[in-house]
Order: sequence, then C-alpha cells, then structure tokens
Amino acid sequence: MNRGTVLLARSLTVAALLWSAPVVAQTTLIRNATVMTVTDGTSEGASVLIEDGRIAAVGRDVTAPAGAAVIDATGKFVTPGVIDCHSHIAADSINESSVPVSAMVAMEDVLDPSDVSIYRALAGGVTTANILHGSANPIGGKCAVVKLRWGKTAEEMLFEGAKPGIKFALGENPKREGKAIHPGSRQGVNDVIRDAFLRAKAYRTRWRTYESETAQGKRAIAPRRDLELEPLVEILEGKRLVHAHSYRADEILALIRLADEIGFKIRTLQHVLEGYKVAREIAAHGAGASTFSDWWAYKVEAFDAIPYNAALMTRAGVLVSINSDSAEEIRHLPQEAAKAIKWGGLSREEALALVTLNPAKQLMIDDRVGSIEVGKDADLVIWDGDP
Repeated sequence: MNRGTVLLARSLTVAALLWSAPVVAQTTLIRNATVMTVTDGTSEGASVLIEDGRIAAVGRDVTAPAGAAVIDATGKFVTPGVIDCHSHIAADSINESSVPVSAMVAMEDVLDPSDVSIYRALAGGVTTANILHGSANPIGGKCAVVKLRWGKTAEEMLFEGAKPGIKFALGENPKREGKAIHPGSRQGVNDVIRDAFLRAKAYRTRWRTYESETAQGKRAIAPRRDLELEPLVEILEGKRLVHAHSYRADEILALIRLADEIGFKIRTLQHVLEGYKVAREIAAHGAGASTFSDWWAYKVEAFDAIPYNAALMTRAGVLVSINSDSAEEIRHLPQEAAKAIKWGGLSREEALALVTLNPAKQLMIDDRVGSIEVGKDADLVIWDGDP
C-alpha cells in the first residue's frame, strides 16, 4: 500500500521542479527545513523522518538512521500535502444529467489516471482531492477521494478507507426549465430531494422487514435492489457524506431545514458564496463550508459573494476550506488560502489549514493526512519558497 508521497515543488504556480514518488518500505529524512506542521506551529531548522511511508518523527533534534535517504531542505519550507475538497480533474465525464437523481453513478468508474491535470496539481503541492460529480442534478453521483499518484492506475489512485460521499446541487444549475424530468424552480429542487429520501426510507423499511422476518426463520422474498436509493439509505445511516453545491443564503437554509426534517447531516456546503450571511445556522447544523477565495459575478446567483466569506464563516465556528473547482486554480491553492489573511485577518496557520487540515476533516481523512504529525501518511511538500 503506497501511503506517503514527497513532492519537491516550486512555490505557488511555478512547476519547473517536480519529483513525485511513493515512499514505500524505506527511510527518508528531510532535514533543516522550515516545517509548517499546521497543528503544532512552525519550526525553523527542523527535520521530518519518514519510515514506511509514514511520519516517524518531527523536530530540530531528529537525525537520520543508518542507510536513510537524506533530503537537504535548507532554505526550503515543508508543509502537509495540499487537499482539494472540490475538484473535477482526472475524470472522463462529470455529469449524468438524464435524470434528476443520479445517485447510482460513481466518479470512480470514470477516473482517468492519464489526465495531465494530475501532474500539474502535484506541481502545485496537491496530494489529495475529492473528485465530485457535476451539479446538473439535485442529487448527483457518488464522489471519489483520490491520492494524486501520477503513473498509477485509477484503482491505485483511490484513497484507501476514505468515507464515501455524494454530490447534491441547489440553485440555477439543477433547475432545468422546459425539461419535464428536471425541476424548474428552487422549490422543485427541494421537492426532488425530499421525494428521493422518502422513497429511500420506504426502501430501507422493506429491507429491514425482510431481514427481520428472515432472522425469525420466516420465508420472505427479498426486495428488489434499487441502486438509486441505496446511497441515500447510506446517507440516512451516516455511512455516506453529503457535499452540496450551493450559492444563496435562502437555498442554504432551505437545505438545512430539509436535512433536519429528513434526518441527515450535510457534511459540506460547496461554493457557499453567501455563507457569511447564515454562518451561525451552518455552524449550528454542523456543516462545513468549502468555498472560493474571491470568485464571483460569473452568474447572477454569485453576485453577493465577498472576499471576507472564508474568514467570517471561520470566526462563526464553521469548518472552512478553500477549493479549486478548476484544473488551473488547483495549482495555487496555498496562494488562494493566503487571501484570507488579507481579507478577514486569519493567521498564517489558519490560512494554511484552509487547504490542508480543514478539508481533511471535511472528508474525514484527518487521521491520515492534513498535518505533519507522527503516525500520519508522509504526504509532504517541499517548497523552494514560502508557500
């Protein structure tokens, strides 16, 4: 199992120097660097020891065991691998738009490991990404959390043990006026989601009845499997994470109310450009927010976006990340996160967490990645300048 990846990257968007290789069954020491751990501050002149693809030690007094490979990182910075909670790279197709609920389709079925965007994202320090279905449907397809392993197969890119997710979408994208199979309004989008979950609850009841009768020794006929509803049952049971495309405050509140009514949790609100208006309500629900730093006005529902959004939601207690949603923006996510230092006054550590630990928590993989801590995967980036 390839756990760790060390990247040597030029700072920000320059990708002239890149080395990406899995660290397997060997010992490596990165020494004399400025190590930005995210969880335990920043240390100058520090070292990181890697054994069997995991972080074995961090600090100023760490030395290399006999036979270890040594990387001299004098004058360089070491951070955890950058994590993108909303990406569409490395996929042959994005939307299955023929139906309003496409929960039966999965992004892992269309992963393209030869997409050059993987290489370019690695050059920008990104080691993990959440590959999302598009926003053509109120309930879209299943997500794929991947490690960006250039040269590996699609199956080898999948993040082992990552909790599965699914894409929802609100607003202008999923409402298709004039197309009978799609909702034509925001209220119609909510109705599609509500109806799908009511059907999923009835489906779950049929299966539970069958399992109960079988356990009692009764003869029973198993319900017919429904691949559209099975992922929704997983949501109801807390086994699948909901990532919901959203923009306006009213639609965000409407989905929170619907989730509370049905009995499921929204894991992240994606885009969430008006999140600052309803940040307290987002925090009270327990949803995270994965947003842009300063993209707006590209359509009407994005007109009320402000550059303070990430910082205001953070201060309100929302777990916030900065994402790319772009094969180009993914190459300079640390720079995008740094804008929250200027627009909102976040600290350097808080800004770095926006593209490392926070998205790891949103994807529930923070036990493996997102910070430089002993025992975590050695997904590390060495920058030749301050990232």
